[in-house]
Amino acid sequence: MDDEHLAAVLEEAGLSPYQAAVYVALLELGSAQATDLARAAEVPEPRIYDVLRDLESAGYVETYQQETLVARAHEIDTVLADLRDRSSRFREAAGEIEDRWQRPPLEDHEVSVVTRLETVMGRAEQLIDGAEQGIQLCATPGQFWTLAEPLAGATERDVDVELVVATDESGADLPDADAFAGRCTEARHRELPSPFVVLVDRTWACFAPHPSSATTYGVIVNDRFHTFVFHWFFLTCLWEVCDAVYSERVDEPPHTYLDIRECVRDVALMLDGDATVRAVVRGIDTETGDHVEVSGQVVDISAVGSPADAGDQTPLSQLAGPVNLTLDTGDGELVVGGWGAVTEAIEATSITVDRVERPAER
Repeated sequence: MDDEHLAAVLEEAGLSPYQAAVYVALLELGSAQATDLARAAEVPEPRIYDVLRDLESAGYVETYQQETLVARAHEIDTVLADLRDRSSRFREAAGEIEDRWQRPPLEDHEVSVVTRLETVMGRAEQLIDGAEQGIQLCATPGQFWTLAEPLAGATERDVDVELVVATDESGADLPDADAFAGRCTEARHRELPSPFVVLVDRTWACFAPHPSSATTYGVIVNDRFHTFVFHWFFLTCLWEVCDAVYSERVDEPPHTYLDIRECVRDVALMLDGDATVRAVVRGIDTETGDHVEVSGQVVDISAVGSPADAGDQTPLSQLAGPVNLTLDTGDGELVVGGWGAVTEAIEATSITVDRVERPAER
């Protein structure tokens, strides 16, 4: 440790800059006249006597009179005991702070704005760990690897995970397909820097600008309706426009949808082909608020937007209006809506198309 560093530590221990400089110089010199010590420590000569008096009172030095005032370093036992006592108290204070500190309870807020990406990433990891139904995530390759373990846990719990990995145009750091296996249901590649977005179970959303952005902040949302804004951004701006690089989905049923628009878009093509479509709907009764599960035949779909030509798949961006489907349960017909449904009987949280019978199969 050099003189400058030692003096800085002594200042942290309570000495003034002049006191620390004089004591460090005196340790080197052993003993010295006050005027010589002032020059060695670069302390104004008129101040050296006050500095020495204060150091002597604290037990750091002792002075005696010859032809002039002479100072020497005192026995170090007192100094070492003081420094060790201070160190012990700092450790105790650090431990007490650690014991008392608690992460702010973000659950109590609908929207929290934070300043550090690490806070957003930490919260995202917690939410993914607790996910029960669905996760939508847009991340850089580095962010994906940071969240790889909780994503694997979610996939193992049969949580549907839609992943967009955003790289630069080269895509050089895009993980290979094996990296996605067991960590997501489907992965897509976006060749453009993108913000970090994660949505969990329709309730939570975490957002942060791309790491290279000039603006640094994060948003953590605990509200179903605010989260829908991020969901729509994810679907139309990140998911829909990217090509799949990995998928665990199969061509034949069952197919599970977390968004009714994706379901209605696919079912529309089936019904256009005169297929009989049966589905299981899990969701919330809009009158009672109870969680329900119903099954039956899809007999009608309704979408306000700009449908594609027959046989073509309609872009999700053209289905921004109200969308619902009608399910014949055998005991009557139920109208099923999507996120935030009010007029429909059920707000679907998931729709599983479990059987499709085409005319040739009947």
